[in-house]
Amino acid sequence: MPMKKMEAVMPEQSSVHFYLNWAKERIDEMDATLASLEAKTAQVQADSKAKAGQLIADLQKRRDDFQATVKKYSEAGGAAWEGTRRELDTLWNDFETQLKTYIESVGKNIQQQQTTFRDVAAAQVKAWRDTADNLQAAASKVAVARRADIDAAVKQMKADASETAARMQKLKQAGTESWTALGAALAESRKAFDRANQAGWDAFKRAAPPEA
Repeated sequence: MPMKKMEAVMPEQSSVHFYLNWAKERIDEMDATLASLEAKTAQVQADSKAKAGQLIADLQKRRDDFQATVKKYSEAGGAAWEGTRRELDTLWNDFETQLKTYIESVGKNIQQQQTTFRDVAAAQVKAWRDTADNLQAAASKVAVARRADIDAAVKQMKADASETAARMQKLKQAGTESWTALGAALAESRKAFDRANQAGWDAFKRAAPPEA
């Protein structure tokens, strides 16, 4: 089930909002990575095409396993998600390890690495902004007098998204960074997204009435 459709059945508990936003961000990154690698397969050296195809197929399987697990628990409560998060972390780490294998074996072309970085960075920034929009939409159900913390979290998340976009743009323009450096930048942005996502939904949990 595409994550956009999942949003329509997303439970109201703020903890589940947090987990689904977390999961959607990872799926968006995986989708962007796969699309980028697949678009560049023609540039892979002839003797490496078979290996590239197998590695991409393995990455697709890991993405599919991750998405299937998210779908399975999409309507579960927060307690169930806490256990699932550990399973998803493992699946995500497997995807990253497989991507590293791809880069080190058949994806050494700097231009291709930069393109993949650009595409994944764009997916990250979109995830920041989508999450801010989701939080803002949820805030509309909260009494105006109790929205201050949520509004502040949304404002901060949007500011962080702009800062992240600017930082990624500088790295793209440099065009000389290794994949190690690019991957580290993506990882740091991902951690910042998780912190902002948590802060936003914590604010919602404090402000929302018990039945929300």
